[in-house]
Amino acid sequence: MLELEIKSRDSKESNDTLRASGRIPAVFYGPKEDSTPIAIDSKVFGKLFKDAGETTIVKLKGVGEDKDTLIRDVQWHPVTDIPLHADFYCLEKGKKIEINIPLEFVGEAPAEKLGHIIVKALHEVEIEVLPSELPQHLEVDISKLENVGDHITAKEIKLPPSAELKTDPDEIVVSVTAFVEEKPLETEVKLAEVGEEPKEGEAAAEGAAAEEKKEEK
Repeated sequence: MLELEIKSRDSKESNDTLRASGRIPAVFYGPKEDSTPIAIDSKVFGKLFKDAGETTIVKLKGVGEDKDTLIRDVQWHPVTDIPLHADFYCLEKGKKIEINIPLEFVGEAPAEKLGHIIVKALHEVEIEVLPSELPQHLEVDISKLENVGDHITAKEIKLPPSAELKTDPDEIVVSVTAFVEEKPLETEVKLAEVGEEPKEGEAAAEGAAAEEKKEEK
């Protein structure tokens, strides 16, 4: 679990003033928590988010009792990529949460070595899980994918003991398809033909026609 120091935010202080001082506006809220504006150190938060993402519990310290939270939303500057605002969702102890967990594909697929294509259809699944067992990611072992048509469904992903899968269990996560070499398009062939030089007889005819036009002028 990661920790983050927070401070109460002065409602009279503008967001621009806050950011100019190296802090950013933020808010925490939850089923049993009123929406509370806070201020956090911009650089500290930026570094923490790289480690935490949206699937690691972050303990907020400094305003009232400590609060276990998840980062729910972050606004970033489109040019500098500096955080501008953050939302924290307060968790209830002992109560499950529904959350999308990213998938991490591990192992080597024998089918890929044979030249086939591994198609990754899902990159996250939704689960309901206790905060104490919240994973940062879920592993999908693709080493058993050997032949065209082999696949792994959502229900085959190993979950924490308290977790319940919310994504359709039969939804395909990753599969193997055959590699098919693409043939040149007909239009490309036709364009190539249009660009060919005229044959000897055609060139002579075109030359004669051009001379006749000159004489008429």
